[in-house]
Amino acid sequence: MGAFEYTAVDPSGKEKKGVLEGETPRQVRQLLRDRQLLPIAVTEVAEKDASRKFDISFRRSLSPTDLALITRQLATLVQASMPLEESLLAIGEQNETPRVQSIVLGVRARVMEGFSFADGLAEFPKAFPDLYCATVAAGEQSGHLDAVLERLADYTESRQELRQKVLNAMIYPIVLTVLAVAIVSGMLAYVVPKVVGVFANTDRELPMLTSFLIGLSEFLQSYGILMLVVLIALAIGAWKLLQQPGPREQFDRFLLRVPLVGRLVRGYNTARFTRTFSILMGSGVPILEGLHISAQVVTNMPMKAAVEDAALRIREGEGIGKSLGDSGHFPPLCIHLISAGEASGKLETMLERAAGNQEREMDGLIGTLLNILEPALIIGMGAMVLLIVLAILLPIFQLNELVG
Repeated sequence: MGAFEYTAVDPSGKEKKGVLEGETPRQVRQLLRDRQLLPIAVTEVAEKDASRKFDISFRRSLSPTDLALITRQLATLVQASMPLEESLLAIGEQNETPRVQSIVLGVRARVMEGFSFADGLAEFPKAFPDLYCATVAAGEQSGHLDAVLERLADYTESRQELRQKVLNAMIYPIVLTVLAVAIVSGMLAYVVPKVVGVFANTDRELPMLTSFLIGLSEFLQSYGILMLVVLIALAIGAWKLLQQPGPREQFDRFLLRVPLVGRLVRGYNTARFTRTFSILMGSGVPILEGLHISAQVVTNMPMKAAVEDAALRIREGEGIGKSLGDSGHFPPLCIHLISAGEASGKLETMLERAAGNQEREMDGLIGTLLNILEPALIIGMGAMVLLIVLAILLPIFQLNELVG
């Protein structure tokens, strides 16, 4: 039995979409007719998802929030001794988002056909990454799927929490910056010309600050839209350039050399790598496979290459800590903890500690930066407004001196 997405029309002519389970598309169409619905399109979920692999789309199949929620629900139901197919059916019926529902029921359909759970997840690569599938496969092979799902649930929730913290931390500075630029640009383009323009036709020489702002205002009025178009074009061009491996690697190396930015990039990627490697080790995934999968969550190209190079050196008999440490991209404390874990046979525990240390350090560093950035933005905006006010007031002061 498979899962099928359908589009149908009810007797009133209103279009309806949803997901139904059935043996064949023909059976699903008959089920729709029994419900007084006229079927327009019926497509099997797995086939539909596979066809989207070649589409250029910015939409992800599952958001991090959806993935974390599904994993927690699945772990809870499996630990309650509910059969896997019933658990997937319950989660699919519980979720009200059609796309999420179709993916869950599509995985269930593959399980019902005799595929393993990991193979069913692999049918939807945009929704379930390699880490997810490999961990589930290890849990199935070891017979501890419930414990592995619990680890995955903790992992997906911690990643979502870290991601949400970063996003929430950046909202205020971004909004403040956009508002500041918009307000100052509006004042320069519309307010300053009307107020200061009164003095432009006088015979007296205007103050340097006033003349500068008048010139800047005229420039924005004449070329403001063109500048905006050029900036957008440059941003798109830079984004496309950074999709190429060579420029992307050079840019990532540059980021690692920038004092404060490099520390943030290094800490963020180290936390993701160690947390991912830890859950893979705890789930019974072989070390080399775990390293290859963990490298995929590292966004910085030199650090990712260092992990892949370490996997090759470990295959030749070298230690994990030394292989990663020789690159110089990972924090020394992290390397020492990994080496201690290898020596004591507690690699999973030490990886968890390394991930926890990096996450706490990142939280503290981001908090400190925000505490500095927010007042700095306010002061900068105040300084720009002060300059505009001074440019308006200085000619008035000159007129007062003449009258006096």
